[in-house]
Amino acid sequence: MRNGVVWDLGNVLIDWDPRAAVAAGLGEAEADRFFAGFDFGTWNHACDAGRTWAEALAELERDHPGWAAHGHAYHDHFAASLVGDHPGTVALVRELHAAGVRQVGLTNFSAELYPHAPALFPFLDLLDDVVVSGRERIAKPDPAIYRLAAERAGLHPAELVFVDDKQVNVDAAAAVGMHGIRYDDADRLRLDLRGAGLPV
Repeated sequence: MRNGVVWDLGNVLIDWDPRAAVAAGLGEAEADRFFAGFDFGTWNHACDAGRTWAEALAELERDHPGWAAHGHAYHDHFAASLVGDHPGTVALVRELHAAGVRQVGLTNFSAELYPHAPALFPFLDLLDDVVVSGRERIAKPDPAIYRLAAERAGLHPAELVFVDDKQVNVDAAAAVGMHGIRYDDADRLRLDLRGAGLPV
């Protein structure tokens, strides 16, 4: 029996576009050049796993000075990367909340930058808790962070559905016993959640 949902945030509940933050600081052409020429994913993941932004920006200035301005632009204009919510999935959160279903967020997110999210998206208050990787200093797909999310939900992993847009994260959730669902669109997700026994 599935009694709760663990939600990824970025590109499931909230539309995250890091390019928009760099473009806000340096313009479209420089944003395109940065994301084509720099391994942003690896660099950013280290902050999601607990590295401070002071350390991350110092690394750019030391090892990749040509990209330092772009890294600063991303950090300084981060709020611009949170483009909007996903209405279909937010509607599911609201329905599950109204039905009394336990819901927890599990997000790879810098501890320093996370406060932008609840400030911009009050619907996050409907979640019973949000596990922020940067605060915990562990990030998906580390199995430990899924177990922590289950603990925060107060449920066994087997009682939880996990929703994420990245298959590697879904597979990691399944490996600890959660029912993993890869998110593609809200209509399909509604059917998948209903199939797992949830009241949507």
